[in-house]
Amino acid sequence: MNLQKIYSELLTNIGFSANEIQQNWTDLEKAYSNKSRHYHNLKHLEDMIECYETYFDKLKLPNEVLFSIFYHDYIYKSSKKDNELRSAEYALSILPENIQLDKQLVFDAICATQQHQHNTNEDINWLIDFDLKILARDWEEYKIYFEQIRKEYSIYPDFLYKPGRAKALKHFLENEFIFQTEEFRDLYEEKARFNIEKEILLLT
Repeated sequence: MNLQKIYSELLTNIGFSANEIQQNWTDLEKAYSNKSRHYHNLKHLEDMIECYETYFDKLKLPNEVLFSIFYHDYIYKSSKKDNELRSAEYALSILPENIQLDKQLVFDAICATQQHQHNTNEDINWLIDFDLKILARDWEEYKIYFEQIRKEYSIYPDFLYKPGRAKALKHFLENEFIFQTEEFRDLYEEKARFNIEKEILLLT
């Protein structure tokens, strides 16, 4: 997948100049390639865009969803709790004034990737599900995922990390559904719950 090409075509379509696109791509690539990012990196964007392309015809405002994918983890520091808000603010800050994009939707969509709760806007529900699809991978792939997350939180010792991670995972299980769209529930809900329950057992 050529992320730069997809990114450049999107920004061209919504009204960025060639110079702006090149600079913004350089900044984005640098942010997602930081050595501290073991999971929230360019590969994560590729996985989400694969989902985006699969379910493109379900989206009412696909440009907004794609732009939100690119910027939803732009700012990511494991020690902070406002990454999504700051990423959303940054995403809006680079938009030229006369841009052809629903800025409020972009802001709300990126912020929604913090809590992953059902939204009244269906496009946002799709974005949330694209972000969480990793939870339903085959166990060996899921295991790589949670090992990558552990590396991102390496500043925390096990006695702090394990209860925190278990609490976050239990929060998913306490919701009626992990996934927000019927399609993803039908395909992935059962597998995701299995993986999460299995990881919790390893943490306790």
